[in-house]
Amino acid sequence: MRTVLGLAAVLLVLGAGCATTKQAKLEDSTAVCGFLGDACQTLKPGQKGEAAERWINSSAQFTQYNKVMITTVGFFGADATKVSPKNQQALTEFFYKSLNDDLSKKYQVVVQPGPVVAKVQVAILDAEAATPGMRSISMAVPQLRVLTSIASLGTENFPFAGGVEAAFKLTDSATGQTLAAAVDRRMGASAMRAAAQWQWGDAENAIKAWAEQIAARMYEYTSGAKKP
Repeated sequence: MRTVLGLAAVLLVLGAGCATTKQAKLEDSTAVCGFLGDACQTLKPGQKGEAAERWINSSAQFTQYNKVMITTVGFFGADATKVSPKNQQALTEFFYKSLNDDLSKKYQVVVQPGPVVAKVQVAILDAEAATPGMRSISMAVPQLRVLTSIASLGTENFPFAGGVEAAFKLTDSATGQTLAAAVDRRMGASAMRAAAQWQWGDAENAIKAWAEQIAARMYEYTSGAKKP
């Protein structure tokens, strides 16, 4: 009986390991409020599928916006010694490209403010690289993958995984009115396809997930499908 239960637990862990990134507990950082401003004081816990903490301006007229501007800020308030300038630039540029790819599917991306232009601003607050070599080994070897997944059940993170925390702010590009704000942290998960990647691959997977999430959530409001 114990053998059957043990096997079932292993299969459950392996079956659940299909994601490349997962939400993690936020770090206590003053950089969040430094970037979000007054909106920081209004953040509330998000629901499933949303950022860890978020705020939506209930009086905003979201349906008027059909264009977006994109601004990415690299490592706002973060300890610069943790990430080399080269990698900071790479992740910041990757964030911009990811946002541009997803938002351009639903909006016209512009570089000048205007009355129907919403300004999307994101800032990387912190980032952790995956442990070189060990991340790939722990994911690629079946026995280690099981142990890694089981070990993560009692913690927030998978061993050797990297991750990133970021803040998001949506404003009216013409008036500066804040329309929405959010902060979230994501870490590498247990998908096999995440094993063979460079040390910042977990952070990139998190950024991709955020870009998709930002575009989808924005469109829910600007299309009128969801009310603030």
